[in-house]
Amino acid sequence: MRFDIQLFGALREAEPSGRLVLDADAADIATLRAAIAAHAESAWPVAARALLARSAFASEHSILRDAEPVPGDGRLALLPPVSGG
Repeated sequence: MRFDIQLFGALREAEPSGRLVLDADAADIATLRAAIAAHAESAWPVAARALLARSAFASEHSILRDAEPVPGDGRLALLPPVSGG
C-alpha cells in the first residue's frame, strides 16, 4: 500500500517536501512505524529518527495507537512530541 504521511514539527526537516510517500506492507500503525524506521535509518538525521518512536500518528479524524489499523486511504499525519510554555 502507498502511504502519504504529512510530517510536522521537527520531523518536517527530515524530508525536504515535509511529507513522506512510502510503499509498505502494513496493516497496523506499529508495522507502519517499523517501515518508516527502516526508511529513516539511511535517510533521516539521528534526531528525527529518535523522535519517531515517541511520535503519534493521526488520521483526518483521530490519533491512532500502534495496534490500530492504518487508514484505508493511506493518508496520515506524523506528530512529534511538543512542549510549550
